[in-house]
Amino acid sequence: MRIALAQVDCELGDVAANLRTAQRTAKEAAGHRADLVVFPELSLHGYALGSVPGDASISADDPRLGELSGHGPDVLIGYQEDGRLRRYNAASYVSGGAVAHTHRKLYLPNYLAWEERKHCSPGSTLRAYDTPHARIATLICNDAWQPVLPWLAAQDGAEVLLIPANSASGLAPGAVDTDTYWQDLLLNIARLQQCWVVFVNRVGNEAEAPFWGGSRVLDPWGEVVAEAPREQEALTVVDLDITAVRRRRREMPLLGEARFGLVAREVDRLLREGGD
Repeated sequence: MRIALAQVDCELGDVAANLRTAQRTAKEAAGHRADLVVFPELSLHGYALGSVPGDASISADDPRLGELSGHGPDVLIGYQEDGRLRRYNAASYVSGGAVAHTHRKLYLPNYLAWEERKHCSPGSTLRAYDTPHARIATLICNDAWQPVLPWLAAQDGAEVLLIPANSASGLAPGAVDTDTYWQDLLLNIARLQQCWVVFVNRVGNEAEAPFWGGSRVLDPWGEVVAEAPREQEALTVVDLDITAVRRRRREMPLLGEARFGLVAREVDRLLREGGD
């Protein structure tokens, strides 16, 4: 499976311009014979949604999304989804001219410099999904920071985790070094879930937020096999051997004993005690 990491900038609120960028990038990826091109989080809208006048959200059945796969490669594209009553931070997997799967971001940061809950509602499901190339799951940025979600995706059979992100540096000095945290986090996910991890971060500056790029791919042993440069646009193409997932999970079967009953009982207990 050949994946192209589309580390791009975008125009805040200008969906038409960002769609043109996505089309150009998908065409370039097709020239590299990529099977899939992955774009960053909210790449059709930009991150500072509170600065966008009016409502620029689009529905998951917008025909322009399906057109993104017209050059050949499948596409994972991030955008603000119009869910009628609610808006979602979404990423759709597009294949063969149609949206095959849409993931809605589950954990919206609403602390320090981040205020996503003001502009989007959280999603309610996490599913791995089959594609012509591999079984995949999508985790949007902060979703990957919740330890249970990569585990659930792997237990659902995901061989590849796609993690589109809008990670900026310097927004919470003294509280978190996002670059270092992501480095450790991605390593942890790849090693413990024993799968391919594809992290695609954006670049550019928006609302005083400098997005740092550094997109990368890690194999099921946690080795970084490809990495994009920092702070500049790039299309990084890498081949994934999907059979490596099965080999790794056989030689060290960390995921074989899920104990779903135990997990369900303890989660139920915490809910009864007042959790959510």
